[in-house]
Amino acid sequence: MAQTYSVSLEKIIHELSLEVVYMPQDGEQRQITSAEVNRPGLGLAGYFEYFDSTRIQIIGKGEYGYLEGLSPEERGVNIDAFLAHKPPLVVVARDLEILPELTAACEKHEVPLLRSADTTSAFMAALIAFLNVQLAPRVTRHGVLVEVSGEGVLLVGDSGIGKSETAIELVKRGHRLIADDAVEIRRVSSKSLVGSAPENIRHYIELRGIGIVNVRRIFGMGAVKMTEKIDMVIQMEPWDNNKVYDRMGLENEYMDILGITVPMLTIPVKPGRNLAMIIEVAAMNNRQKKMGYNAAHELMQNLGMVDDIPKNEHREPQVYY
Repeated sequence: MAQTYSVSLEKIIHELSLEVVYMPQDGEQRQITSAEVNRPGLGLAGYFEYFDSTRIQIIGKGEYGYLEGLSPEERGVNIDAFLAHKPPLVVVARDLEILPELTAACEKHEVPLLRSADTTSAFMAALIAFLNVQLAPRVTRHGVLVEVSGEGVLLVGDSGIGKSETAIELVKRGHRLIADDAVEIRRVSSKSLVGSAPENIRHYIELRGIGIVNVRRIFGMGAVKMTEKIDMVIQMEPWDNNKVYDRMGLENEYMDILGITVPMLTIPVKPGRNLAMIIEVAAMNNRQKKMGYNAAHELMQNLGMVDDIPKNEHREPQVYY
């Protein structure tokens, strides 16, 4: 069974700068568990067959106009029937005036009532984006996440292989650290993964022989970042003389993370290799591939060894779990 995540109402209020109109006792500590939101026009009109009481309800100009057109008695009955389903939260957008019947019904059923100055569409977009991140499926992986030339690169491999040392070298070369040792990965959409560090170890990195250092304190605010999309994975492993490593890059390898396939490279590690420089080139080359250019394909075409390959041709990925 999939794990369910939640976010506190207090965090939503702070993130979206909402005005509190009515808050029941301990209401700010209530947990929101659904990333879906709803405009309750049908509910206010009395239709509840498919009403989802776990969704945040947003009242915009359309709902407000409908309620204003009712007599005070009808308005009170409709709002009371709507709030009797006890939605987790009601937000009035556009800084609209709060109807007294709405306040009374929220107090009766102990439903938090907030107000936003944003337009309805803008507020919904911001709220959905925030909830998608906070309530996204997630997994924690051992590794290091860095931003290299605008690409989010997840370094994985056995302990002691040199992930943290490589990350420090990348930071010295102007790139940014997101997470060391534990990377919390969230699936924020059907195509996107976002990585971050657990709050208690954020900006810290472990270097064997030195200990724990704070990257933000030593290298400055420009050396760190809170979150980053994961664009590629680099598997670091000890050099094996008996293993044949890819020297052309014609075929792509992928790693499966939370059901999303991410491009993956395996880089062998041995003394004398400049791993930071190699990862820089790998990140820039990955960006070129996303834009439709593959240097290995172009070289093979120039040598007449392969037929012309359309830029957007779909190739079935080899997935690693």
